[in-house]
Amino acid sequence: MNDTGSKGMNNPEGRSKNFIYEIIDDDMKINKWEAKVHTRFPPEPNGYLHIGHAKSICLNYGIARDYNGKFNLRFDDTNPEKEEQEYVDSIIEDVKWLGADFEDRILYGSDYFEQMYQWAIELIKKGKAYVCDLNSDEIRSSRGTLTEPGKNSPFRNRSVEENMDLFERMRKGEFPNGTKTLRAKIDMASPNINLRDPIMYRIVHEEHHRQGSDWCIYPTYDWAHGNEDSIEGITHSICTLEFENHRPLYDWFLDQLGVHHPQQIEFARLNLSYTVMSKRRLLQLVKEGYVDGWDDPRMPTISGYRRRGYTPESIRNFAEIIGVAKRDALTDIALLEYAIRDDLNKHANRVMAVLKPLKVVITNYTGEEELEAVNNPENIEAGTRRVPFCNELYIEQNDFMENPPKGFHRLIPGGEVRLRYAYIIKCKEVIKNEKGEVIELRCSYDPETKSGSGTSTKKVKGVIHWVSAKHAVDAEVRLYDRLFTVENPGADEDWLSKIYPNSLEIINNAKVEPSLKSSKPLDKFQFERMGYFCVDQKYTTKEKLVFNRTVTLKDSWKK
Repeated sequence: MNDTGSKGMNNPEGRSKNFIYEIIDDDMKINKWEAKVHTRFPPEPNGYLHIGHAKSICLNYGIARDYNGKFNLRFDDTNPEKEEQEYVDSIIEDVKWLGADFEDRILYGSDYFEQMYQWAIELIKKGKAYVCDLNSDEIRSSRGTLTEPGKNSPFRNRSVEENMDLFERMRKGEFPNGTKTLRAKIDMASPNINLRDPIMYRIVHEEHHRQGSDWCIYPTYDWAHGNEDSIEGITHSICTLEFENHRPLYDWFLDQLGVHHPQQIEFARLNLSYTVMSKRRLLQLVKEGYVDGWDDPRMPTISGYRRRGYTPESIRNFAEIIGVAKRDALTDIALLEYAIRDDLNKHANRVMAVLKPLKVVITNYTGEEELEAVNNPENIEAGTRRVPFCNELYIEQNDFMENPPKGFHRLIPGGEVRLRYAYIIKCKEVIKNEKGEVIELRCSYDPETKSGSGTSTKKVKGVIHWVSAKHAVDAEVRLYDRLFTVENPGADEDWLSKIYPNSLEIINNAKVEPSLKSSKPLDKFQFERMGYFCVDQKYTTKEKLVFNRTVTLKDSWKK
């Protein structure tokens, strides 16, 4: 991963400071953890990663990188009912794409099942855990409220011998789902509800994507989370704020076991405007067909952003821009759009494409020629290219108006406009069909006004883009907009009603300049005056070019 403002311990002044770095700096001063730093990113493989996960990846890997430490990718695969190998594969791809180097440390919580099982037995022997016969609804109702204590389970005082026998039989698969759980024996009157005898194991007769049918009892996240960190020797367990109230429970488990005890630090998760971030809701969008899969460019998933044309650099820079906070807030999606514009402005070549073509015939031009066009004015090293020019062109339909409003500086009847990199043309005649729709313009050109020739002092206010009709390549262009119409759709119970029905417009008859014929999936370009686009990796074929709009231009290029 490239530096995004964090320059490492050799140059602490160059590193972007946040409260987590300040905590680690203090740890380093007192030689805590022997001055080592070991972080991890621990996703559950029950869906594709989204932009909030990207923030966590950037933070956790950035910390390890800046302190010359280690970074693990660890799957918290403790729920076989929702986890799939597809999700595992997509997560590995996304983390690699973002540039987070976990070396060879792809780890799985399920590989620690035997160790966690033995630790559970240890707590049973200490009288700190018991097998409970209450079902999930009964456990929930007995936990109490924020103002009222919970009630002890009638099975709380089983003997160590009975608990050992029952837990072993749970492990052997003697009991059906939901009939028994293993619970920690802590304090049903604790002001922290998470400490009111939480469930450690539940019975799930389900095939596991990695362990097969070896297990039919599975650890809960609360039991597994701290144990997995401890086993891997994690020093700083970086979590989002919703785990703050769970930290005393993780501490209790680790203290009772007397094992390595990482330091948990919480930060605010990313909430992005006009977006939902709940994996449950994202899964619903996919399964109910509101979007075209997890990698739909309207989705906030990393794979969706990648397909849309976002770069790993832009997402890392976005994570740096928003920083790390202690309180949740709604981040404006415009900041993410700024990050990708800023990156593509420097690196994406400019090309000409006409999305909604209107034919122009230059009546006094004969022959053909190639004109020189600049690839990227922000990067001189990108050089130039040659674009073909002939007497039949395509321009954008909205670059011509018969009855223009004041301030319209494009083509009008009798008016003149400059063709980008080419000549000034004048509209002489407007051709319409039987419906009265404009289908063709007849124009003349001034041969003395060739762009860059310096032979003419003639000036016009308007500059428009174009493509040669003879040489143009057909393309499909997909214009993606925000998926939701309200700033915070996740706050609305009826959130599906806030989906923007026109979030995708498919243009089937776009025309692009011939240099794009050899472009490959995920190649990125700026369509002059139209925005940034990339070649779609899902629907592009040898016979068909499909472009996704990454983001609109903040400002149109100046003439």
